[in-house]
Amino acid sequence: MRSHTRLAAACAAALALVVSGTAPAHAQDDHAATQNLLNRYLAQAGPGVAVHAGNATSAWTLTAGTAQFGTNRPITAADHFRIGSQTKTFTAAVVLQLFDEGRVELDAPVERYLPGVVTGNYDGRVITVRQLLQHTSGLVRDVRDPRANPDGTYALAELVASAMDEPRQSAPGTAIAYSNVGYMVLGMLIERVTGQSAGEAITNRVIIPLGLEGTSFPAPRTRGMPDPYLPGYGGGRVGGFYLWIDTTTTAELSRWSTSGNMASTLDDLVEFYQALGEGRLFSAEALAEMRRVVPVGEAGAGLGVDRVPLPCGGVAWGRTARCPPGTRR
Repeated sequence: MRSHTRLAAACAAALALVVSGTAPAHAQDDHAATQNLLNRYLAQAGPGVAVHAGNATSAWTLTAGTAQFGTNRPITAADHFRIGSQTKTFTAAVVLQLFDEGRVELDAPVERYLPGVVTGNYDGRVITVRQLLQHTSGLVRDVRDPRANPDGTYALAELVASAMDEPRQSAPGTAIAYSNVGYMVLGMLIERVTGQSAGEAITNRVIIPLGLEGTSFPAPRTRGMPDPYLPGYGGGRVGGFYLWIDTTTTAELSRWSTSGNMASTLDDLVEFYQALGEGRLFSAEALAEMRRVVPVGEAGAGLGVDRVPLPCGGVAWGRTARCPPGTRR
């Protein structure tokens, strides 16, 4: 992947083109068109936006606005933020490692690994692991009515069970239908096969080996982030002004689990996506499976990643970040 520009979207920092290298001293002067686009975006949103981009030899971060409302602190590539649905790519990476180890078959029914879990309005004997990874399982998009534990946290099994009476989005294997619930089922699969919690498996198999010191799969009731971090805001426009409410710690992240609860930095996401493309997390065979896409217009949906054609030529591989409520920027 070093020979191409890669794409990764960040909830808190808008859009990031992730590569490696050292930022040039005058990045904003060298990329005036991109900076102008960020300035225009900021006029409609905010309070801050950043793009982390680069090529095979260097990288740079362009910013507009501020990392924190009421201050004048530009967003940096070292800021921690909620990565939303990019969590799914970490989840998919562990499943593909299990595929490499011969412990999971991608085209096997999920019932083989989680008997009696995918039931109700769904049939785990028909829905495959690949379909869960590729959003073609037909499972409902979101959990709607899970029962919280007494301490306000959510068990992964309860999240999944509460969604089994929801109507399906499509028949398995017939259409792309984005599903957070599908990735919660994959979290349960990881737990059943590895004997670890999903967070432990992602940490031990991906975060620690890659040295991603700014990346975390938070434990239940862990809502804060280490400094420096990008707050999440809610609110809206009032006349010509925005009213921002800090919602960084309002969401219980166990409610999203393996579908969207992780935090990271732009620097760490560079390392993670490069590791995927360079075969440092799993085999070339597993990477080929990850990149077997279902076409979506000119783009394509793979296993935890999307293929996005670039207007300048070539393609980007990454994951757009759909953010849980209370973590949007």
